[in-house]
Amino acid sequence: MAVPFISEVKRTHNCGQLTAANVGEEVVLFGWVHNRRDHGGAVFIDLRDREGLTQVVFEPDSAEAHALAGSLRLEFCIGVRGKVVSRGKNVNPKMKTGEIEVKATDLTIFNRSEPTPFPIEDNIDTSEEKRLAHRYLDLRRAPLQKSLMTRSKMNALTRSFMHQNGFLELETPFMGKYTPGGARNFLVPSRMNPGKFYALAESPQLYKQLFMVAGFDRYFQIVKCFRDEDLRVDRQPEFTQIDVEMSFVQQDDIFTIIEGLLKKLWGEVLGIDIPTPFLRMDFYESMAKYGNDKPDLRFGLEHVVLTDLIREHGEAGGVPMMFEAVQNKGIVKAMVIPVAKAMSRAESDKLEEFAKQAGAKGLARAKVGEGGEWTQSPLSKTISQALRHAINQAVGAKTGDLILFQFGKEALVHTVMANLRVHVAKKLGLIPEYGSGGQWNFLWVVNPPLFEFDEETNTWAAAHHAFTRPHDGDVDYLLTDPGRVKCHRYDVVLNGFEIGGGSIRLHDPKVQAQVFKALGISDEEAQTKFGFLLDALKYGAPPHGGIALGMDRLAFLLTNAESLRDVIPFPKTKTGTDQMTGAPGEVDDRQLRELHVRPVPPPQK
Repeated sequence: MAVPFISEVKRTHNCGQLTAANVGEEVVLFGWVHNRRDHGGAVFIDLRDREGLTQVVFEPDSAEAHALAGSLRLEFCIGVRGKVVSRGKNVNPKMKTGEIEVKATDLTIFNRSEPTPFPIEDNIDTSEEKRLAHRYLDLRRAPLQKSLMTRSKMNALTRSFMHQNGFLELETPFMGKYTPGGARNFLVPSRMNPGKFYALAESPQLYKQLFMVAGFDRYFQIVKCFRDEDLRVDRQPEFTQIDVEMSFVQQDDIFTIIEGLLKKLWGEVLGIDIPTPFLRMDFYESMAKYGNDKPDLRFGLEHVVLTDLIREHGEAGGVPMMFEAVQNKGIVKAMVIPVAKAMSRAESDKLEEFAKQAGAKGLARAKVGEGGEWTQSPLSKTISQALRHAINQAVGAKTGDLILFQFGKEALVHTVMANLRVHVAKKLGLIPEYGSGGQWNFLWVVNPPLFEFDEETNTWAAAHHAFTRPHDGDVDYLLTDPGRVKCHRYDVVLNGFEIGGGSIRLHDPKVQAQVFKALGISDEEAQTKFGFLLDALKYGAPPHGGIALGMDRLAFLLTNAESLRDVIPFPKTKTGTDQMTGAPGEVDDRQLRELHVRPVPPPQK
């Protein structure tokens, strides 16, 4: 007589739960056949669910179950009932349930499985393309299941922490009005409003500010956001962030909340006590020492800016290319690879190839010999003794050290040297290729510029967004020297990744008008683009500020994942496609007519 599994016989335990304390109990397990072994009489399987594995044995004395077990194959979905027995001396220390096995008395096959296109194992060498095409099978593998279970725990911990600190979880629209600035939006045509489009929200920025105007005081949301940007290892077209906004606060109040949340996540998920408060670093210091505003502080290899030194020595320094770069308003930077981490000549030559891939024309370098002389470098032929000595002293170079130089336009020099620093650190084994290596270096990067200069349009643009509050002492420079204005914007950084960013917002209409004027935005244009927010700010808007943390990046770092795609259930590829469903796909002409949209074929190459 068939046992009525599910309808009457319910699951009692998961497959990672049973221990020696359960010996003698009758249990019911559901799951998938992870492997199967026939020992000439008894049939053994490892039964798997999201919590782990349990060994199940089918012996001839349970004739019906034993006979059916003979047909079991990998990934069959089954249910078993049986008694927990000790494995005696045959304990498997690699399994959480390795002390016991279940001697089955009943078996049902819920569903059979065809041979899978790749093995359901922890470590496989199957191409990511094939795994993404069958993502529902890839997600059966323990590493990915553990990552998504960690994300679930992070969601619960975040909600608990925020509620305990007086925050309300409020929702904002996905579809809104397109507003300029920030990342490129995905556009959605409106069938009911021909020729008009919604924009998928790249963040709830404007809406959460309206919550503050409405008096909700403390808001948070774990929200999906959308950006139509080129992808990379830590970016997807749709992503999740922990969005936060607070009224009647200054920068330090937001830092305290976010540090508390991150401390809770690392403590509950990894059992690691993260020290607070986090280190703070000025934006300009970060750019000078590390070339970007998200420095990895797990290792040294700091940059040294030599621009003033080159300017001081002028043409007499004997390095005309560096002096010319300075004359053209560029910068000169250096980085030292210590003799203790010495590279061979061939390895140092490969660094130039890497620098060129990052956009540089080349990579000047010099090996420091006895008495501070430079070797293995064309620079040694022309550089003055005074400048060579000054550079050695400035960078702290010792005999056997290798000095790397980059000079030219400031933005490019910073980018090349930032990438080179991380590349060298991985080559020297100072940090792993991916993962934390057991080090967690949090910091806040603060006081960046409010504006950045766009050389193509010869105008100033908002570095973050037009509603960021400038430092009070810099307001007088908004119209006279915009590049000098610093603002209350901040990023929280971990191991070279920006995991969150935000700002104190502008709520003073007079200062807001000056910011718009500095950006070349007229009153009419401001009203057209941001009218609903500007109108709201007129009605007693409180001082407010906020931040957004990247949930995907947090999970990526907490799980030591190799790729951001490993912590997203159904990710897109580098080209923004879904290998499993085939999205994005074509639609028929009727649908396009209803949306009043006509496709334009790409230009012929």
